[in-house]
Amino acid sequence: MEINAYIEKAKKGDQVAFTYLLDHYWNEVYGFMLKRTENETDTEDIAIETFSKAFDKIATYNPEFQFNTWLIAIAKNVHIDMLRKKKSNVFVEITDEEDQLAYYVADTTPSVEDALIIEQNLSRLLQFIKELKPHYQEVIQLRYFQEMSYQEISEQLNEPLSNVKIKLLRAKKLLAEIIESKK
Repeated sequence: MEINAYIEKAKKGDQVAFTYLLDHYWNEVYGFMLKRTENETDTEDIAIETFSKAFDKIATYNPEFQFNTWLIAIAKNVHIDMLRKKKSNVFVEITDEEDQLAYYVADTTPSVEDALIIEQNLSRLLQFIKELKPHYQEVIQLRYFQEMSYQEISEQLNEPLSNVKIKLLRAKKLLAEIIESKK
């Protein structure tokens, strides 16, 4: 099926079409923004926000233009907005290496809850989840372990509902790739 057919389905709210478009264009948007930001965390945030905005406004997409061009334009605007916000906030910039070091400092000792999960043969899944980046771990934890609704997660994280949906889609895709690679 050609891209325009998926776009038309997405305009009608078809979740499979949204997932297809996300999977099909993620690497292109991510790669483009990584060259601009040179920061994986910022790039991932920009990509998530880009798809969130694109899916919210997909009805305004003009098929005279390439879909990837439209996505890149949105990504550029998201990046500009992010830079403006950073300029207006006091923040400490950390490098990806520092971020990675902080990630490994976290205590990976199994908690009481982890022990129960191990007893229920879910320990392997939990280990796979721990391989995800922390913000993906968090949305998986809130959705599937705390059984929060999308709206509750949105309020908890103080993020737009569409961002939560995109993060969960991406987290599930990455988790599936991790599981597949460990078979």
